[in-house]
Amino acid sequence: MVQVHLDLSNPQTHLVDVRVQIESPHQHQKVSLPGWTPGSYLIRDYVKQLEGFKACQQGLERPFNRSAPSTWLIDADPDRGPLTLTYSVMATELTVRTCHLDQDHGFLALAAVVLEVDGHRWQPHRLTCVLPEGWNAFVPLPEDSTGCWLAADLDQLIDSPIEAGPHQAHRFSVFGLPHRWVTWFSDPADEAWFFDRFPRFFEDVEQVCLACCRLMGQSAPASADYLFVLHLLDEGYGGLEHDDSTVLVYGRRNLEASHGYRKLLQLIAHEYFHQWNVRRLTPAELRPIDYQHATVVPTLWFAEGVTSYFDQLLPLHAGLCSAKDYLNDLEEDLSRYMLSPGRQVQTLRQSSEEAWVKLYKADAYSASNQISYYLKGAVVALCLDLHLRSHQSCLAAVVQQLWHSHGRHRRGYQESDLFSAFEAAAPGLGARLQQWLTEVDDPDCSGYLLDVGLALEPEMSTHPWTGMTTRLDGGRVLVQRVQRHSPAERAGLMVGDELIGVAGQRVAQPDQISPLLRAEESQPLLMARRSALRELALRSDPPKPKRYKLVPVSNPTASQQAGQDAWLQQRAG
Repeated sequence: MVQVHLDLSNPQTHLVDVRVQIESPHQHQKVSLPGWTPGSYLIRDYVKQLEGFKACQQGLERPFNRSAPSTWLIDADPDRGPLTLTYSVMATELTVRTCHLDQDHGFLALAAVVLEVDGHRWQPHRLTCVLPEGWNAFVPLPEDSTGCWLAADLDQLIDSPIEAGPHQAHRFSVFGLPHRWVTWFSDPADEAWFFDRFPRFFEDVEQVCLACCRLMGQSAPASADYLFVLHLLDEGYGGLEHDDSTVLVYGRRNLEASHGYRKLLQLIAHEYFHQWNVRRLTPAELRPIDYQHATVVPTLWFAEGVTSYFDQLLPLHAGLCSAKDYLNDLEEDLSRYMLSPGRQVQTLRQSSEEAWVKLYKADAYSASNQISYYLKGAVVALCLDLHLRSHQSCLAAVVQQLWHSHGRHRRGYQESDLFSAFEAAAPGLGARLQQWLTEVDDPDCSGYLLDVGLALEPEMSTHPWTGMTTRLDGGRVLVQRVQRHSPAERAGLMVGDELIGVAGQRVAQPDQISPLLRAEESQPLLMARRSALRELALRSDPPKPKRYKLVPVSNPTASQQAGQDAWLQQRAG
């Protein structure tokens, strides 16, 4: 047994005091703090927030040394009883994968807090918390009669985020299984605003959950007791999945947009669906999890891309938006994909494999050399679904089959298992999928959409193409992005350059640039780099598409109309 005690009673310090007690330590006991949290593929070096590490046995300090930045080797005496480790964690970063503690609330991603005790990972862990007066703790773990939470092992403990504060939980059920919803409003005034504007919110959440179960062909959720945590901030967007919970971040400003509430429901659907796809139907490379090192996972496109495709459909299938709303959202994603130059450089499999070093470390040049496995994965999922539907199947049916063969028993799948499942559902699809994963050519999305009566058409810009975007910063017009193989790159422009004049006219706003350009004619640019003024010649290319639109075909055939109806109206399972 490993006992973990967390003290949040001094939130004004932003420090979480931690005590880890190892009942039966080894003589040379190794302990390590995880470097990342499952579901967020980036080494985060949580140890940078840890301070004051000490090891004691029977009240006496034990010597230790550090064998790695986040690993300690402790000289313990197995005959002297429990070994107690104490340290503090600075909690000042409010994301779904870090820790935050102040006078209003506390949130802990336990990968950033709890040590992995070598030799004890698969033993039970017992969690206790000390909270400020009037606070409650919300933890997706079973609680005993003494107020302690019990985890079967370290993995279950780390997979259990903690939200704490004076707020309360809303309880509801999905197919008879208990669910809790907890919201922390960064501005307390937003609570009344939110529920006044969205009075049916909890009913809508329940419908999304039911739609997820139906999609998987299940009569109950995968989790027997589920916890939602939402941090409603002024701005923000994101989520992180767990076996029995999810943590969401969303911005009030997003909700004020016409599509903002629908996007929140899609985020909820995405993370809730992960209790099947990712958390239990899991890539073999993540069984077991290596908390210290990055693990290459070539199938993240399936884990996240397929989930992203379904998250837009689920509110539609729950009856919470119209088919037109769904197609507008799909159009937006397809447009983003088609306008992403990195899709012609990085394959979808490479995007999955390089998540650790690219997706979560994006910079101003990333758009030119990478494509998100969320985005292209969703585009490929759309093509898979429409292809399968032309063969009397659908993507949901394949995911259900994989759930029965791998997910239900937590048997990790290999990429070859995915190829086999798609090949079995539609002969030839496995080989086609492999091409989509390993080549930079676009899948025939337009052709598949025509099968359901929709045309993907470009909407052309009215201005010549330069391949650069600019922003206003302190009264200066700065180059924000330069696409590879673009006129701006050929002219020698770099991110951070200041544009002062175009074609002899001074510019003070980014929107003043395009009207001064003429396609296939050189335009003199006056720019500054490191305070030196230079003049460059920019020869713009003809206009390119500024977006793509989904347009119903004129006079659709009966087959096209039937295909669209089945796709948009079908309730899988």
